[in-house]
Amino acid sequence: MTAACASCHNGAIATGKGVTHIASTSTCEACHSTARFEPATRVDHAEVTGSCASCHNGVVAAGKSANHIASGNACGDCHSTNAWTPATFDHASVTGQCFSCHNAAIATGKGVTHIASLNNCEVCHSTLRFSPATRVDHTAVVGTCSSCHNGVVASGKMAGHLPTGNACDDCHTTSAWTPALFDHTGVSSPCTSCHNGTTATGKSADHVLTSAQCDTGHSTLAWSPARFDHDAVTGSCSNCHNGATATGKPGNHFTTTLQCDSCHTTTDWSPILFTHSSANYPGNHRSSVGCLDCHTTNAETLTWQFAAYQPDCAGCHANDFKRGPHKKGENPDVFYTVGELRDCSGACHIYSDAAFTQIKKSRNGEHRANAGGF
Repeated sequence: MTAACASCHNGAIATGKGVTHIASTSTCEACHSTARFEPATRVDHAEVTGSCASCHNGVVAAGKSANHIASGNACGDCHSTNAWTPATFDHASVTGQCFSCHNAAIATGKGVTHIASLNNCEVCHSTLRFSPATRVDHTAVVGTCSSCHNGVVASGKMAGHLPTGNACDDCHTTSAWTPALFDHTGVSSPCTSCHNGTTATGKSADHVLTSAQCDTGHSTLAWSPARFDHDAVTGSCSNCHNGATATGKPGNHFTTTLQCDSCHTTTDWSPILFTHSSANYPGNHRSSVGCLDCHTTNAETLTWQFAAYQPDCAGCHANDFKRGPHKKGENPDVFYTVGELRDCSGACHIYSDAAFTQIKKSRNGEHRANAGGF
């Protein structure tokens, strides 16, 4: 036949829509087949008027099944007109525990591969989505880690995992997979077998340049602090001790252009070895003058108190110059200036004691060859 169903199925020629038929403006063939009237192959809900319950009431069409979740929601709140399952469910108004429904009778329960656990569903899963689980509380989990972390029930060792016969919890915690604590006691291979940047963390980009093995400086208990063997290191100290690769000079370090190893050793940072041989002053300055008398700043280079007279005696002792005894002539009296006699030790004074009190030679009014002269 080529005509529409309603040409015959009009209640006169042949049976038409029954009194309990779904209220719909669709043609018969939109839902039924010519081979069989029922069940309907599909229902195009686009042309259906009314709510779901108008039809899905157990008379016109299938209603809620006997084991349906107890809910006052309308069908369309969870189900779609395209398919009855899967259903989206708004748990916001649901009271009680998950397993009241998720017991494999009313709704899906724990799968056969589910982790063996005494926890309630909501401890790990959210009401918005069953998987992935938001977290797993391992407190109520029975068995060893590998009972679940076997690649089937839960994630197991990844392909790049360190080769080891250890159980998961020897290194990992149930709170977080990383960071991991590793017992190196049973490891016999060199560090770089694992610490190569693939299996385990290797040298960082800013690591000190060295050909030494990891365990030369680091211990298996902690990565830092590190003991460092400088024997395999090339270059000067400042190549590494620059504040980036390794610790540099602290903020209060003595200001100097010297290299680190001029004072420090590669075995220990302190005590400091420093030679003062470059400080060459006449007489007994070294034995009677304190460091702070000259080093007024924390620097290798001295700041002269009277810079105009450096490096002569007056550079430090200009204020000690006594005008009275330093006469050029009399009637009228003419005196030398500190600038003219700036080099005391070379020009006039030689002391015979460390305290600079016993003058061996003095250029003054009592010691001159003739008036107005020396």
